[in-house]
Amino acid sequence: MPENPVAPQLATYWAAGLDEVAQRIETRFSRSEPRQRAVAYLQGLLSSVERKNGWQLAEQAGDESPYGVQHLLGRSAWNADEVRDDLRTYVVEHLGDPEGVLIVDETGFLKKGDQSAGVQRQYSGTAGGVENCQIGVFLAYHASGGRTFLDRALYLPRSWSEAPERCQAAGVPETVKFATKLTLARQMIERALDHGVPARWVTGDAVYGSDSHFRRFLQARRMAYVLGITSDYTVRPYTVGSLADALPPNAWKRRSAGAGRKGPRRYEWALHRMYWDETGWGHWLLIRRQIGARYERAYYRVFAPADTTLEEMVAVAGKRWAVEECFEMAKGECGLDQYEVRSWTGWHRHITLSLLAHAYLTVTRAQAVRAEPLKKRKRNLSGSRSCCP
Repeated sequence: MPENPVAPQLATYWAAGLDEVAQRIETRFSRSEPRQRAVAYLQGLLSSVERKNGWQLAEQAGDESPYGVQHLLGRSAWNADEVRDDLRTYVVEHLGDPEGVLIVDETGFLKKGDQSAGVQRQYSGTAGGVENCQIGVFLAYHASGGRTFLDRALYLPRSWSEAPERCQAAGVPETVKFATKLTLARQMIERALDHGVPARWVTGDAVYGSDSHFRRFLQARRMAYVLGITSDYTVRPYTVGSLADALPPNAWKRRSAGAGRKGPRRYEWALHRMYWDETGWGHWLLIRRQIGARYERAYYRVFAPADTTLEEMVAVAGKRWAVEECFEMAKGECGLDQYEVRSWTGWHRHITLSLLAHAYLTVTRAQAVRAEPLKKRKRNLSGSRSCCP
């Protein structure tokens, strides 16, 4: 049973949950050895090992060298996209929510050298500047029962996609062509929706909200969205910043965007209706500002049914931050950023198994939360019967 610094009541759910995950992915491996190594790798990612790299995960599994781990991630015969599909099905079965929110975001993985697939000097919000790194684009799922990931994609810059010898050396398939981060995000959302992931909303930051093609794609799929935009975004003939400056004091309403680590995240919000389309869906500009700080603002484009309330929009805007919590947990507890592979295949295999470990933790915790009130009710009911004649 893996060790993990979580609440004691989770212990009863570990074994059954891991067995379920192992059975779910076992058909993806034609031989027993890589199948067993994949389960051991998951157990290692879920363990209390300080650094979840090849050597330490090998030691955790009882191996004398990291050869078996390296073989699993690099040379053994299995398809990470098939396991990704199993991850998505697992999340939907346990956490599926018709009011679910799909969240697109990216994170950077700092790397040395120039041989890791997709690495170059590029901006990383994780690092807060331009660094030598890989960029992964991720699709997270916010449901009433928990938040976890559904999908991932490694961004391949033109410095790679236009260098076939470099790609060949890093194991990038010939079928992989240059795709923007927006395109990768759209592909992941399409996969989720086409495979029946229940969701009502999409949210993301200004990288996604400022792109009209991305917004039109969601509108064509009739997916409501709350997407960030920048202060110089134009709502003819004004920028959203100047439009916000002109709003009267009574346009601002105090609302909570959800619970934070220090209590409710309360801001002042203003809603500017732009237009309705021919099907009765509305387009709005949503503005958030810090209470008592007039010019500390954030801006959003909103697309939703015409009767959508301000409170609903604010709640979705607040749920975007959940992806940051998912990244923090996946890196801190599931080794998301602690890999030592360089190849395209190795990156997708490690990241997929790490996301599966994160989903397992999320589902296990959700099961424990649901079961605890039931136990209390049974105890109360049992006590009531015992005092009856």
